Amino acid sequence: MTAPSGSAETGDIADLEQEFTGVPATPGRTPLVIKLLVAATFVVILNETIMVNAIPRLMADFAITSTTAQWALTVFMLTMAAVIPVTGWFLQRVTTRAAYATAMATFSAGTLIAAVAPTFEVLLVGRVVQAGGTAVMMPLLMTTLMTVVSPADRGRVMGQVTLAMSCAPALGPAVSGILLDLGTWRLIFFTVLPIALLVGFFGFRQLPNVGETNRSPISWVSVLLAAGGFSLFVYGLSKVGNAEWPEPALLIGSGVVLIALFAGFQLRLQRSDRPLLDLRTLLHRNYTVSLVLMAAGFMAFLGSMILLPLYLQDLRGLSELQTGLLVMPGGLAMGLLGPQVGKVFDRIGARPLVIPGSVAMVALLFGMSRIGVETPYALILALHVALMVSLAMIFTPVFTIGLGDLPPQLYSHGSSLLGTLQQVSGAIGTALLVVIMTNRTESLATSGEHPIDAFMGGLQWAFFAGAVIGVVVIAMSLLLPAKADLPEGAHGGH
Repeated sequence: MTAPSGSAETGDIADLEQEFTGVPATPGRTPLVIKLLVAATFVVILNETIMVNAIPRLMADFAITSTTAQWALTVFMLTMAAVIPVTGWFLQRVTTRAAYATAMATFSAGTLIAAVAPTFEVLLVGRVVQAGGTAVMMPLLMTTLMTVVSPADRGRVMGQVTLAMSCAPALGPAVSGILLDLGTWRLIFFTVLPIALLVGFFGFRQLPNVGETNRSPISWVSVLLAAGGFSLFVYGLSKVGNAEWPEPALLIGSGVVLIALFAGFQLRLQRSDRPLLDLRTLLHRNYTVSLVLMAAGFMAFLGSMILLPLYLQDLRGLSELQTGLLVMPGGLAMGLLGPQVGKVFDRIGARPLVIPGSVAMVALLFGMSRIGVETPYALILALHVALMVSLAMIFTPVFTIGLGDLPPQLYSHGSSLLGTLQQVSGAIGTALLVVIMTNRTESLATSGEHPIDAFMGGLQWAFFAGAVIGVVVIAMSLLLPAKADLPEGAHGGH
């Protein structure tokens, strides 16, 4: 989807034609297309974390080990990492409605397969198909937003994207905990399926086409290099701390080599304007700064968020449902504040939000590194909610200013690279902090510390490492402009 073309569907959306002719939406209004895509994105992203609490049930039902059962989570992440790099090309080749229909039909098919899976292997197939649909939705939402929303109003609307990005993963464990209290793990998928079908059906009926299609040929060599490189890299990171070396190092190293070959091949294809993922996005300064800032932010954010459930369940003895309910307010706060942060960004720019948000994030992660065995739950809840608020101050402006720096023909590629880096940086942060926690715990235990004190010491070091990563976010926030300049070819906010 490149520059807006003025085409719109007829029939039941004829009255929306003027709104979706490529002319920026009226300031203060969120286009219906964005509302529909946010709803669909929320539903599909929810499934990235919804199986967290179901691992023990899967172990019992399929007579498998915990390591095998974890593949229900890992395979979703691997598929996302492998598919997202392809979405830049895909979104330019097909219409908005075709992309939406493909994503929701694929996701719904995967949900059905998982719900009726007679074996664990079939369940994994369902999760792969689910993730394939999910991988398309976020770049589709981002690309469409940048096309139909005026620059003057993008911050507010991008804030609504935060609702899907933060609330959905935060709600996943809590939703699954409630459903598991009511019945089998299959109930999770049977609950999601009708919601996905309804959102997909009504969304498709109302969704217009936005932008032109570009029938560029696909490079299958690029597809293989991207899928192999990113999935091997993320899989290697997921094995860190859970497998004997050198297996993780070999997987990560192989992934890095394939990613490097993929990048080099894209540079070659750019000469004839046929890249699968256009790396000319990196020539735009604000986009590149935002990408580095976002990567460091997600490393600290997702890495730290894997630590809190470990602390609450393994040390404090909370159930999965109790843990999910305790961390849920933070995710809700982040999502609900997103649109408000976006409105402020539209008025005052990025730096007054991102700089204090980054400083607060580092301070709060340091505060979480000081929690102990008897820290009141109220204080943990307050720290977590405050951390999510600080992240809302960071991510909404950064997404907006980064993608806003690109010309329209690079929106889909910029969204795809952003989504890919989210998956990769989250995996890096998770692996890094878990290794730090494990190594410090083992070191303290070897020196004679009580197991509880050793675990607590490892946890504190890991949270502190998250705070150190956050310093990169502060440094990059200083490089952001106060107000983003409109790229050549972008819509004016008139």
